Amino acid sequence: MSRLGGGIGTRGPGETKLETDRRHINRQITDIRKELKKVEQHRDRIRKQRDRTNLFRIGLIGYTNAGKSTVLNALTDSQTYEKDELFATLDPVTRKLELTSGLQVTLTDTVGFIQDLPTQLIESFQSTLEESRDVDLLLHIVDASAPNMETHQDTVLSLLKNLDMDSIPLFTVYNKKDLVDGSFYPTLFPNAIISAIDKDDQELLLEKIEHAVQQELEHYSVNIPSDRGDVLAKLNTETIISKEEFVIETQEYHVEGYTKNKTWIDFLFSHNQDNEQ
Repeated sequence: MSRLGGGIGTRGPGETKLETDRRHINRQITDIRKELKKVEQHRDRIRKQRDRTNLFRIGLIGYTNAGKSTVLNALTDSQTYEKDELFATLDPVTRKLELTSGLQVTLTDTVGFIQDLPTQLIESFQSTLEESRDVDLLLHIVDASAPNMETHQDTVLSLLKNLDMDSIPLFTVYNKKDLVDGSFYPTLFPNAIISAIDKDDQELLLEKIEHAVQQELEHYSVNIPSDRGDVLAKLNTETIISKEEFVIETQEYHVEGYTKNKTWIDFLFSHNQDNEQ
Protein backbone atom coordinates (compact mmCIF):
# COMPACT_ATOMS: atom_id res chain seq x y z
CA MET A 1 0.00 0.00 0.00
CA SER A 2 3.03 2.29 -0.02
CA ARG A 3 2.84 5.13 -2.50
CA LEU A 4 5.13 7.90 -3.61
CA GLY A 5 4.05 11.46 -4.19
CA GLY A 6 5.19 15.01 -4.20
CA GLY A 7 3.95 18.47 -3.52
CA ILE A 8 2.25 20.16 -0.58
CA GLY A 9 -0.50 18.12 1.10
CA THR A 10 0.28 14.88 -0.77
CA ARG A 11 1.83 11.68 0.51
CA GLY A 12 5.58 11.89 1.09
CA PRO A 13 8.10 9.28 -0.06
CA GLY A 14 7.42 5.91 1.51
CA GLU A 15 4.37 7.07 3.43
CA THR A 16 1.88 4.25 3.85
CA LYS A 17 -1.87 4.40 3.72
CA LEU A 18 -1.95 3.37 7.39
CA GLU A 19 0.02 6.47 8.40
CA THR A 20 -2.22 8.66 6.25
CA ASP A 21 -5.38 7.20 7.85
CA ARG A 22 -3.90 7.61 11.32
CA ARG A 23 -3.23 11.29 10.66
CA HIS A 24 -6.77 11.74 9.29
CA ILE A 25 -8.31 10.06 12.36
CA ASN A 26 -6.20 12.20 14.72
CA ARG A 27 -7.50 15.32 12.97
CA GLN A 28 -11.07 14.07 13.45
CA ILE A 29 -10.42 13.40 17.15
CA THR A 30 -9.03 16.93 17.56
CA ASP A 31 -12.07 18.44 15.81
CA ILE A 32 -14.49 16.42 17.95
CA ARG A 33 -12.69 17.46 21.16
CA LYS A 34 -13.03 21.11 20.10
CA GLU A 35 -16.76 20.61 19.54
CA LEU A 36 -17.11 18.89 22.93
CA LYS A 37 -15.35 21.87 24.53
CA LYS A 38 -17.89 24.24 22.97
CA VAL A 39 -20.74 22.07 24.25
CA GLU A 40 -19.24 22.08 27.77
CA GLN A 41 -18.85 25.88 27.69
CA HIS A 42 -22.46 26.30 26.53
CA ARG A 43 -23.77 24.02 29.29
CA ASP A 44 -21.56 25.79 31.82
CA ARG A 45 -23.24 29.10 30.91
CA ILE A 46 -26.66 27.49 31.35
CA ARG A 47 -25.64 26.09 34.76
CA LYS A 48 -24.42 29.52 35.89
CA GLN A 49 -27.80 30.97 34.94
CA ARG A 50 -29.46 28.27 37.09
CA ASP A 51 -27.12 29.17 39.97
CA ARG A 52 -28.63 32.66 40.08
CA THR A 53 -31.93 31.07 41.09
CA ASN A 54 -32.80 29.02 44.15
CA LEU A 55 -33.75 25.96 42.08
CA PHE A 56 -32.85 22.66 43.69
CA ARG A 57 -31.21 20.33 41.15
CA ILE A 58 -31.56 16.54 41.11
CA GLY A 59 -29.54 14.21 38.89
CA LEU A 60 -30.58 10.73 37.79
CA ILE A 61 -27.70 8.25 37.67
CA GLY A 62 -27.41 4.51 37.48
CA TYR A 63 -26.15 1.48 35.62
CA THR A 64 -27.26 1.48 32.02
CA ASN A 65 -30.81 0.18 31.44
CA ALA A 66 -31.75 0.59 35.13
CA GLY A 67 -34.81 2.65 34.16
CA LYS A 68 -33.65 6.26 34.59
CA SER A 69 -35.55 7.58 31.58
CA THR A 70 -38.66 5.67 32.67
CA VAL A 71 -38.49 7.32 36.11
CA LEU A 72 -37.99 10.74 34.50
CA ASN A 73 -40.99 10.23 32.20
CA ALA A 74 -43.17 8.94 35.04
CA LEU A 75 -42.42 11.90 37.33
CA THR A 76 -42.45 14.71 34.76
CA ASP A 77 -44.77 13.41 31.99
CA SER A 78 -41.94 14.02 29.50
CA GLN A 79 -41.37 11.97 26.36
CA THR A 80 -37.72 11.04 26.85
CA TYR A 81 -36.55 8.11 24.71
CA GLU A 82 -36.57 4.89 26.70
CA LYS A 83 -35.59 1.45 25.47
CA ASP A 84 -34.04 -1.77 26.73
CA GLU A 85 -30.58 -1.18 25.30
CA LEU A 86 -27.14 0.17 26.21
CA PHE A 87 -26.85 3.96 26.30
CA ALA A 88 -30.47 4.64 25.35
CA THR A 89 -29.79 8.13 26.73
CA LEU A 90 -26.66 9.84 25.43
CA ASP A 91 -27.55 13.52 25.81
CA PRO A 92 -28.55 14.92 29.23
CA VAL A 93 -32.25 15.75 29.46
CA THR A 94 -33.44 18.24 32.09
CA ARG A 95 -37.09 18.64 33.09
CA LYS A 96 -38.86 20.63 35.79
CA LEU A 97 -40.53 18.61 38.54
CA GLU A 98 -43.08 19.95 41.03
CA LEU A 99 -43.10 18.18 44.40
CA THR A 100 -46.20 17.71 46.56
CA SER A 101 -45.41 20.86 48.58
CA GLY A 102 -45.29 22.98 45.41
CA LEU A 103 -41.49 23.19 45.39
CA GLN A 104 -40.15 23.14 41.84
CA VAL A 105 -36.89 21.30 41.20
CA THR A 106 -35.00 20.25 38.08
CA LEU A 107 -34.51 16.59 37.22
CA THR A 108 -31.71 15.61 34.84
CA ASP A 109 -31.32 12.22 33.14
CA THR A 110 -27.79 11.25 32.07
CA VAL A 111 -26.00 8.45 30.27
CA GLY A 112 -25.95 5.07 32.02
CA PHE A 113 -22.76 3.79 33.63
CA ILE A 114 -21.26 0.45 32.61
CA GLN A 115 -18.70 -1.77 34.31
CA ASP A 116 -15.01 -1.12 33.52
CA LEU A 117 -15.82 2.01 31.54
CA PRO A 118 -12.62 2.88 29.60
CA THR A 119 -10.91 6.17 30.41
CA GLN A 120 -11.37 7.32 26.83
CA LEU A 121 -15.10 6.67 27.07
CA ILE A 122 -15.36 8.68 30.30
CA GLU A 123 -13.67 11.57 28.48
CA SER A 124 -16.17 11.28 25.62
CA PHE A 125 -19.10 11.44 28.05
CA GLN A 126 -17.53 14.19 30.16
CA SER A 127 -19.86 16.93 28.87
CA THR A 128 -22.85 14.69 29.62
CA LEU A 129 -21.64 13.73 33.09
CA GLU A 130 -20.90 17.41 33.85
CA GLU A 131 -24.67 17.93 34.12
CA SER A 132 -24.69 15.68 37.18
CA ARG A 133 -21.55 17.08 38.78
CA ASP A 134 -23.24 20.26 40.05
CA VAL A 135 -26.54 18.81 41.28
CA ASP A 136 -27.71 19.04 44.89
CA LEU A 137 -28.98 15.46 45.12
CA LEU A 138 -28.34 12.28 43.12
CA LEU A 139 -31.12 9.74 42.55
CA HIS A 140 -29.32 6.43 42.06
CA ILE A 141 -31.63 4.22 39.99
CA VAL A 142 -30.97 0.48 40.44
CA ASP A 143 -32.58 -2.41 38.54
CA ALA A 144 -33.76 -4.50 41.50
CA SER A 145 -34.47 -7.46 39.21
CA ALA A 146 -30.95 -7.67 37.76
CA PRO A 147 -29.15 -10.90 38.81
CA ASN A 148 -25.91 -8.95 39.31
CA MET A 149 -27.53 -5.95 40.96
CA GLU A 150 -24.81 -5.46 43.59
CA THR A 151 -22.12 -5.36 40.91
CA HIS A 152 -24.11 -2.65 39.13
CA GLN A 153 -24.35 -0.66 42.35
CA ASP A 154 -20.63 -0.96 43.05
CA THR A 155 -19.82 0.12 39.48
CA VAL A 156 -21.84 3.32 39.84
CA LEU A 157 -20.43 4.14 43.28
CA SER A 158 -16.88 3.53 42.04
CA LEU A 159 -17.36 5.80 39.02
CA LEU A 160 -18.85 8.51 41.21
CA LYS A 161 -15.68 8.39 43.28
CA ASN A 162 -13.48 8.53 40.16
CA LEU A 163 -15.44 11.56 38.95
CA ASP A 164 -15.17 13.33 42.35
CA MET A 165 -18.95 13.16 42.76
CA ASP A 166 -19.06 10.87 45.82
CA SER A 167 -19.63 13.83 48.17
CA ILE A 168 -23.04 14.63 46.60
CA PRO A 169 -25.97 13.37 48.73
CA LEU A 170 -27.30 10.08 47.33
CA PHE A 171 -30.81 8.58 47.42
CA THR A 172 -31.20 5.09 45.95
CA VAL A 173 -34.31 4.09 43.99
CA TYR A 174 -34.69 0.34 43.56
CA ASN A 175 -36.75 0.09 40.37
CA LYS A 176 -38.57 -2.82 38.63
CA LYS A 177 -39.77 -4.43 41.86
CA ASP A 178 -42.56 -6.04 39.80
CA LEU A 179 -39.90 -8.16 38.04
CA VAL A 180 -38.19 -9.37 41.23
CA ASP A 181 -38.48 -13.08 42.01
CA GLY A 182 -38.78 -13.87 45.72
CA SER A 183 -37.75 -11.60 48.59
CA PHE A 184 -35.73 -8.45 48.07
CA TYR A 185 -33.31 -6.89 50.56
CA PRO A 186 -31.88 -3.42 49.79
CA THR A 187 -28.28 -2.71 50.70
CA LEU A 188 -28.08 1.06 50.16
CA PHE A 189 -29.88 3.61 52.35
CA PRO A 190 -31.89 5.82 52.25
CA ASN A 191 -33.95 4.22 49.52
CA ALA A 192 -37.32 3.63 47.88
CA ILE A 193 -38.42 0.31 46.37
CA ILE A 194 -40.75 0.91 43.44
CA SER A 195 -41.95 0.05 39.98
CA ALA A 196 -41.70 3.23 37.91
CA ILE A 197 -44.76 2.24 35.87
CA ASP A 198 -47.00 1.93 38.97
CA LYS A 199 -49.00 5.08 39.79
CA ASP A 200 -49.03 4.47 43.57
CA ASP A 201 -45.28 3.92 43.56
CA GLN A 202 -44.81 7.17 41.62
CA GLU A 203 -46.65 9.04 44.39
CA LEU A 204 -44.58 7.25 47.04
CA LEU A 205 -41.37 8.19 45.23
CA LEU A 206 -42.40 11.86 45.04
CA GLU A 207 -42.96 11.91 48.80
CA LYS A 208 -39.61 10.26 49.51
CA ILE A 209 -37.81 12.61 47.12
CA GLU A 210 -39.31 15.61 48.89
CA HIS A 211 -38.18 14.24 52.26
CA ALA A 212 -34.66 13.69 50.89
CA VAL A 213 -34.61 17.20 49.42
CA GLN A 214 -35.73 18.76 52.70
CA GLN A 215 -32.81 17.10 54.49
CA GLU A 216 -30.45 19.20 52.32
CA LEU A 217 -32.23 22.55 52.84
CA GLU A 218 -31.82 25.30 55.43
CA HIS A 219 -34.64 26.44 57.70
CA TYR A 220 -35.73 30.06 57.28
CA SER A 221 -38.20 32.45 58.92
CA VAL A 222 -39.21 35.77 57.31
CA ASN A 223 -41.85 38.48 57.53
CA ILE A 224 -43.20 39.67 54.19
CA PRO A 225 -45.13 42.97 53.79
CA SER A 226 -48.65 42.46 52.44
CA ASP A 227 -47.77 44.35 49.25
CA ARG A 228 -44.93 41.94 48.39
CA GLY A 229 -46.97 39.17 46.86
CA ASP A 230 -44.20 38.64 44.31
CA VAL A 231 -41.84 37.48 47.06
CA LEU A 232 -44.49 35.18 48.55
CA ALA A 233 -45.13 33.63 45.13
CA LYS A 234 -41.42 32.93 44.67
CA LEU A 235 -41.19 31.29 48.09
CA ASN A 236 -44.14 29.04 47.20
CA THR A 237 -42.39 27.61 44.15
CA GLU A 238 -38.70 27.70 45.13
CA THR A 239 -38.86 26.74 48.81
CA ILE A 240 -40.78 24.29 50.99
CA ILE A 241 -43.16 26.33 53.14
CA SER A 242 -43.98 24.70 56.48
CA LYS A 243 -45.88 27.63 58.05
CA GLU A 244 -47.66 30.66 56.62
CA GLU A 245 -49.89 33.09 58.51
CA PHE A 246 -51.06 36.67 58.11
CA VAL A 247 -50.34 38.94 61.10
CA ILE A 248 -53.09 41.59 61.24
CA GLU A 249 -51.21 43.88 63.67
CA THR A 250 -48.21 44.33 61.37
CA GLN A 251 -49.97 43.66 58.04
CA GLU A 252 -47.31 41.09 57.18
CA TYR A 253 -47.11 37.44 56.22
CA HIS A 254 -45.04 35.36 58.59
CA VAL A 255 -43.51 32.51 56.60
CA GLU A 256 -41.32 29.63 57.73
CA GLY A 257 -39.88 26.86 55.62
CA TYR A 258 -36.83 25.33 54.01
CA THR A 259 -34.66 26.81 51.29
CA LYS A 260 -31.55 25.87 49.36
CA ASN A 261 -29.88 29.16 50.23
CA LYS A 262 -31.04 31.70 52.81
CA THR A 263 -28.92 34.38 51.15
CA TRP A 264 -31.14 34.03 48.08
CA ILE A 265 -34.15 35.22 50.12
CA ASP A 266 -32.29 38.41 51.13
CA PHE A 267 -31.36 38.90 47.47
CA LEU A 268 -35.00 38.38 46.47
CA PHE A 269 -36.14 41.26 48.69
CA SER A 270 -33.39 43.67 47.61
CA HIS A 271 -33.56 42.72 43.91
CA ASN A 272 -37.31 43.30 43.67
CA GLN A 273 -37.04 46.57 45.61
CA ASP A 274 -34.32 47.80 43.23
CA ASN A 275 -36.54 46.95 40.25
CA GLU A 276 -39.41 48.93 41.74
CA GLN A 277 -37.17 51.94 42.29
